[in-house]
Amino acid sequence: MYAAERQQEILRLARERGRVDVLALAEEFQVTAETVRRDLKVLDRAGLVRRVHGGAIPAGRLDFEPDLVERDAVAADEKNRIARAALAELPADGSVILDAGTTVARLAAEFPMDSGLTVVTHALPVAARLADHPGIALHLVGGRVRHRTRAAVDDWALRAYREINADVLFLATNGFSLDGGLTTPDLAEAAVKRAAVAAARRVVLLADSAKFGQRHFARFGDLSRVDLLVTDTGLGPEEARAIERQGTEVVRA
Repeated sequence: MYAAERQQEILRLARERGRVDVLALAEEFQVTAETVRRDLKVLDRAGLVRRVHGGAIPAGRLDFEPDLVERDAVAADEKNRIARAALAELPADGSVILDAGTTVARLAAEFPMDSGLTVVTHALPVAARLADHPGIALHLVGGRVRHRTRAAVDDWALRAYREINADVLFLATNGFSLDGGLTTPDLAEAAVKRAAVAAARRVVLLADSAKFGQRHFARFGDLSRVDLLVTDTGLGPEEARAIERQGTEVVRA
């Protein structure tokens, strides 16, 4: 396959999937990762894709948001490692907020059976995983449910979080960066995330490394507002140190 043909196919995949990953493309096309990076550089210079950490997204798709099933299948191994590492951040007792996100849902599925926490969430998948837990006092925040994320948003959810003082928030995001902060495609989701951050004394961000460098339409906070980032080893040591210089501790699982 000629370079131009491969680049055209990469562009098609980016538009179809919403994101392409360097290593996955290298395996798919049986070329080196460096060859894929050169292809993405060509497409980026042409204004057809935008480079992000580990891959690229179609140009002009800052509002792109894959559905829940698709997002859950992406970086599954990394999300499992992050969820298991995040168990160490659960308080012995007290209250936690669980944000809407596939990695946070995996954390909920890992809750120890002897856990006796009070849990607040506006995410239906998270609530479903904890509804039968014998020791959890589960509080489900209401509101309009977004079909794409199965998360409650709008005024009901915002009012509920204004009435809460939680010990720890386990936060999700679609993108995070040093200068772009924490971002998500939807303004209503961003407002609820912002309210949840304000409702917690400690903020733990669960985000796989592919989200580093991504920027989406709605910004809901600075990365410095996060006390701890739990991510995977795809985030390099230099990038981790740069984040820590801004005041956020980093754990790479």
